[in-house]
Amino acid sequence: MSKTFIAISAVSACLAAQILKPIWYYSLHKKWKFSLIGASGGMPSSHSSLVTALTLAVGLTEGFDSTLFYISLCFSCIICFDAANVRYYAGQNISLTKKLIDDLKELHDLDLPFEDPIYQKKMKAVLGHTYFEVLGGIILGVLVVFVCYIIMKGAY
Repeated sequence: MSKTFIAISAVSACLAAQILKPIWYYSLHKKWKFSLIGASGGMPSSHSSLVTALTLAVGLTEGFDSTLFYISLCFSCIICFDAANVRYYAGQNISLTKKLIDDLKELHDLDLPFEDPIYQKKMKAVLGHTYFEVLGGIILGVLVVFVCYIIMKGAY
């Protein structure tokens, strides 16, 4: 198998996840939101899709007992954990902070400096993923690698 199989698999998995985000959103809300193609967060996780495809492609190319596979596996576990935990809860903190500021603005007897630019800054609340979204990315990453494997094996 060509070494380009690894890069093609990883990039294809990431692109597939980003393209699937507005389709998934439409299936739930019956409304298109094409801006999700470039967004982080959402279903499926492009982070977990990319690193899963990378790790599996490395395993198929270099061997599942290779040092490179184990390095990639460790890297993938960290990325998936981070996507579902650290980045997810950072997004939750942003949502909570925005709500708190809105609630404080409604209190008329407080004299707070809400004209300060920091309160006007738009912040994205969805940064990370739920465990379901990460799992969706992992499954997509595996599927993309096998599709790439079948296509590229036929090309050689």
